[in-house]
Amino acid sequence: MVRTQIQLTTQQSKLLKSLAMEEGISIAELIRRSVDQYLGGKPITNREELKRQAVSVVGKYSSGQDDIGTNHDKYLAEIYAESAQ
Repeated sequence: MVRTQIQLTTQQSKLLKSLAMEEGISIAELIRRSVDQYLGGKPITNREELKRQAVSVVGKYSSGQDDIGTNHDKYLAEIYAESAQ
């Protein structure tokens, strides 16, 4: 984590302290969650983290088909045709 210093108004500070106590978390955690929500709920990740996430799901799911690489367009067309009905 990166340590960051910010300035808040007195009112902001009071409200954050109160909310953090209500939720049983630190003010820092409340601010991190707020920033994540503001940024779209997705933490910013670097390229290596994105690769790690992608590789972590390889082989995790099975379609039951052994020719997806060859016939993926055919299967997608079938799925889209079913969902259009």
